[in-house]
Amino acid sequence: MTTATAQLLTVPEVMTRLKLGRSKVYDLIRSHRLVSIKIDGARRIPADAVTDFVRGRIEEAA
Repeated sequence: MTTATAQLLTVPEVMTRLKLGRSKVYDLIRSHRLVSIKIDGARRIPADAVTDFVRGRIEEAA
């Protein structure tokens, strides 16, 4: 596994990291609040996008 591949997360992995349900993760993707890409029909979320999403929510709360 390459470093680039290790940095792409599946929806279930994002669900676990954010402690959110599947529909909420897809809602975040649909509303462009969470960046994702499709690779041959498989949805992948860059780990950096998850980090950016969390940082953004923390900044909004401050």
